[in-house]
Amino acid sequence: MQLSPSDGVAKQPRVAQNFYGCHPQDMKRKRLVCAILGSVLACCVPATAQEKGNWRAANSAAESITGDVALSDTKISINFSSFPIAQIRDLEPGEVSTAFDLDSTPGGGGSLYRLSIPALKRFLHRNALCGGEDTQWMAAYVAGHSLRLAFFSGQKMPVFTPDAIATDLCGTFSYVR
Repeated sequence: MQLSPSDGVAKQPRVAQNFYGCHPQDMKRKRLVCAILGSVLACCVPATAQEKGNWRAANSAAESITGDVALSDTKISINFSSFPIAQIRDLEPGEVSTAFDLDSTPGGGGSLYRLSIPALKRFLHRNALCGGEDTQWMAAYVAGHSLRLAFFSGQKMPVFTPDAIATDLCGTFSYVR
């Protein structure tokens, strides 16, 4: 504190302020609070792209037909062959349960994709995904470090009811990270 010679009263030292009129300590606190809040919100927002990345075949069907797969926003790679995909919509929990024959309500998220894999395309051991039909649809379900894929034939979008699912379902495959 400084005493002013003219009035003998103690004056408070002048505090530096930035352009916004805030004390530098206040700005640091605001930045810290914003960083913490942003981190918390990022963790709470459901991850819609959980299935993206590389996956190792985890069941006999995947090991004998597709091998390892890789998914990105625009393509799926199966046994070193890439095919364009387009996400159509998220799957409801009941649809995921039906598509992947799950007993309980799933804890992860599922998506439906449109794709086109020709019937003539052969993968491991000269196997095709849908026999003699083109593969037109793919459902993906991620829970933790596991991925399940279901492939469908047919031009129409698959209907996820117990009776209708079997008509165009080609097979389901399991993968892990």
